[in-house]
Amino acid sequence: MSRKPASGAVVEGVDFDRWAVVLCKPDAVARGLAPDILERISAAGCTVTARMDVIAQPWQVHVVYRDLLADTGRRDARDLPAYVDAAYAGKPVTLALAHGEPGIHARLRQVVGHTDPSRAAAGTIRADLGTDSLTAARSGKRLVHNLVHTSDDPDAARREYGTWYGPGLRLHVSDFERCSVVLCKPDAVERGLADAVLERITRAGASVTHRVDVTVQPWQAHVHYWDLLADRDWFPDRDIPACLDAVYAGRQVTVALAHGEPGIHARLRRLIGYFDPPRAAAGTIRGDLGTDSLKTALGQRRLVHNLVHTSDDPDAARRDFGTWYGAGRRNLFAPDLPAQPPTP
Repeated sequence: MSRKPASGAVVEGVDFDRWAVVLCKPDAVARGLAPDILERISAAGCTVTARMDVIAQPWQVHVVYRDLLADTGRRDARDLPAYVDAAYAGKPVTLALAHGEPGIHARLRQVVGHTDPSRAAAGTIRADLGTDSLTAARSGKRLVHNLVHTSDDPDAARREYGTWYGPGLRLHVSDFERCSVVLCKPDAVERGLADAVLERITRAGASVTHRVDVTVQPWQAHVHYWDLLADRDWFPDRDIPACLDAVYAGRQVTVALAHGEPGIHARLRRLIGYFDPPRAAAGTIRGDLGTDSLKTALGQRRLVHNLVHTSDDPDAARRDFGTWYGAGRRNLFAPDLPAQPPTP
């Protein structure tokens, strides 16, 4: 998502080498320790800003812990998703941004201390304020209560910023005015229609690049459809999380980028057509190729099969890109981020 090189050099006045996201976890909030933690981080020479209190949604935690959730080598890998959800879902957390010199992430990890509070060095947050241990957590079949998380590195800081602060505190990404993410859904892939969908988009005047086939992880579906999950009370007849997992988890999708002039998002949305295929206009992708209907889907208490998604707007394109391509591909774009405050 950026032309910024792997070394972390500044791009357009913003450098995630100097920014970290601080997450005061549910156990810290429950014990009233968030102000103490942020004060300790400030005392370590960081400027702490943009504090906010959030009720953690499962998709947010899945993104933050994506590396752990995907690590099949862990001995508790099978149970880890349940541990993560039990620790975070629906619980309050406190967020803040920490700004400092390059290398802030490694320094903050030293301030925070060892993952296991009982092994953390005196003077660190987890040692001085922690009361749990990894041994107790394993015995209780849960995550260890270790109070606070800070971004591991610049890639993680960018991802965590988008996870916790977007869209409430958006990154304005000028390049995404001209680029949309195209998601050929599992029903399109299974019907062999991905090529046809992308050809239709190309014929409409967009340049289609960086096509990839992806086996969907649950966190990706949850991040992509965060609005359905957050507004799931609008769908009392369906279990939206279960519907998403049934349609996407472990199944194949095809993802590509569509480049064009500003306004591409609205043009592509018109091209793909109304979300209910029988009501989509002739000449649209869903109108011409769709075979499902909302009526049928409602009767079966599932999501409608409507072949394809394109990003709604530039902010959605940024989020869709991070979800399906990952932080490691951000060199494809040059984001235009807000100005940083001066280094303290």
